[in-house]
Amino acid sequence: MEDRGFDLEGRLASLEDADLKRTLAPVDRVAERGYFAQPTGSELPVLDGEETLVFASNNYLGLTDDERVENAARQAATTVGTGAGASRLVTGDTMVHHDLERQLAETKRTERALAFASGYAASVGTITALEPDVIFSDELNHASIVDGCRLAGCETVVYDHCDAASLEAALEQRAEHTDSRATESWLIVTDSVFSMDGTVAPLSTICALAEQYGAWVMVDESHATGLYANGGGVVQAEGLEDRVHIQLGTLSKALASQGGYVAGSEALIECLINDARPFVFSTGLAPTAAAAASEAVHLARHTDARERLWENVGHLRDGLEAMGYDVIGDSQILPVLVGDRQDALVLADGLRERGVCVPAIRPPSVPDGTSRLRVTPMATHDHSDVVACLEAFQAAGQEVGLL
Repeated sequence: MEDRGFDLEGRLASLEDADLKRTLAPVDRVAERGYFAQPTGSELPVLDGEETLVFASNNYLGLTDDERVENAARQAATTVGTGAGASRLVTGDTMVHHDLERQLAETKRTERALAFASGYAASVGTITALEPDVIFSDELNHASIVDGCRLAGCETVVYDHCDAASLEAALEQRAEHTDSRATESWLIVTDSVFSMDGTVAPLSTICALAEQYGAWVMVDESHATGLYANGGGVVQAEGLEDRVHIQLGTLSKALASQGGYVAGSEALIECLINDARPFVFSTGLAPTAAAAASEAVHLARHTDARERLWENVGHLRDGLEAMGYDVIGDSQILPVLVGDRQDALVLADGLRERGVCVPAIRPPSVPDGTSRLRVTPMATHDHSDVVACLEAFQAAGQEVGLL
C-alpha cells in the first residue's frame, strides 16, 4: 500500500543539514540569571553547574519571580482555583478576570479591556471577528497578525517596514482603484515595538493617514505594554488613545504571566465577547495568570522598575556601540547585527562560555545576511550584570574577529 503519511525524519534531516534545527534547553527558573540544561530531546534534562546571566528574555521588568506577583498568583489559586474550568461564557468567568481587565482598561485609557488565553488568540480572534475587507499590514508584523489576516480571508496589502510613505501609497492606490471605498472596511495593523529589530512604528503618522482615508488602526503593544508612560505602551507615550481604535498585547512579557488582552471601546469588547472564536471556544485564562498579570500591571505603574530597565538599556547600548558593534532599533530590544549566520552562532557560543546567555537569531526568523544577537536587559539586572555582559561581548567579539 502506498504510504500517505509524513516523512518527519526527512524534515528533521533537512533542518539539520541547513543548521536550522532548534532544541529545548530548560532553565531552572525564569529570572535574570539561572542554571541551564544541555539541549534535550525526550531524555530528562540535567542542569549545568554554572549559573548564567540571561540577556535574552522578554521578562523586561524582571517580575516573574517578584514575591508580590507570586503571592498574587498563590492567593488566586487558593481562593478561586488553578484553572477557569470552562469558557468564560459558560462558568469560567471570575472576579479575578474582571479586576485584570479593569486595570488594563485604566492603564490603556480605554473604555474596556478583554483578557484572552494567549496573545496569539487575542490577535487572531480580533482580526477574524472584525472581518475587514482590506488590511494594511507592516511587513514585519508578528506571525499572529499574519495568521489572523489569512484566517480572516480578507485582502491583505503589505507595506514596507515602519515606512509611512509606503503605507500612504498603498492607501492612495486602493482608494483610486476601487469603486467601493465607501462600503469597504479598512484596517491598518502594526506592532508598536518590533521584536526582532527593536524598531518603533511611526504611530502618529499612521493615525493621521488612517484619519485621512477613513481606516481603523490596530496596534499590537506586546513588546511595549508595561514599559512606557504610566505602565502603558507606545500608544500612551504618544497620547494616541483616542486615535487608535484597537490596542492589544500579551501578558507574558513585561507583565510576567500568560495570556493576552484587547483594549478599546465598549462596543468593540462586546463584539469580541460574542464573535471572537478563540475567546468563545477556549477555556478562560487561568485565574492564577490573571492575578499575576494584574499585580504586574500595578507594579509597572507604581514602582521604579521601568526607570531601572531603561537605565540598563542605555548603558548596554552605549557600551556595545563604543566597542564597534552595530546596534539597531529604538527600544529596549537591542539587536546586535552580525550578518553571517555562522559568525552569529559562534559569537553566541562565546558569550555562553563566559556565562552570558544571548542566543543567535538567524534565518528564517530574520532575512538572510542579517543574523544577529538580540540583547534584552531586565530591570532586575544590576550594574555588575551589565558590566559582565559587556565584557563578555568584548572578549567573544575579539575571539570571533568581529572587533
